Amino acid sequence: MTTLQCRTVGSPVGPLTLAGRDGRLMHLRMVDQTYEPSRNSWVNDDSAFDAAVTQLAEYFAGDRTEFELDLEMVGTPFQRRVWDALQTIPYGQTCSYGEIAREIGSPGAFRAVGLANGHNPIGIIVPCHRVIGANGSLTGYGGGLDRKRALLELEKSRREPALFD
Repeated sequence: MTTLQCRTVGSPVGPLTLAGRDGRLMHLRMVDQTYEPSRNSWVNDDSAFDAAVTQLAEYFAGDRTEFELDLEMVGTPFQRRVWDALQTIPYGQTCSYGEIAREIGSPGAFRAVGLANGHNPIGIIVPCHRVIGANGSLTGYGGGLDRKRALLELEKSRREPALFD
């Protein structure tokens, strides 16, 4: 079993626990999150993931719209395609599960996209909170709908308006 370094930091949406190995982030976990990885091999290291902690603070301050971190996403090939697509959703914008399904070449797989979205191990940084229902409604989020709403409102309030907004 591989040992993972972990570190917990405060944030406006509650404590965030970051975990990974060899400088690569593998998990960003929120309190009460539905997706729960095994923590048997996690060892606390308060000096780990300084870049991620700095970039998260910048994100919450409205000074960062993209993350530049080494990630190690462990999942099925389908899940990794979904997670890659999530990272293309622009800051302050949203898209539907169906749009993600079409983007990855599986137009009928919107439910499977939802499942992969729900198993995203690195929330916020891999922005699964930007995925909404086809009718524009806020739908399930592993960190809870209140956190999803807060993240979307943060991004909307900080997003630079487009020419025709």
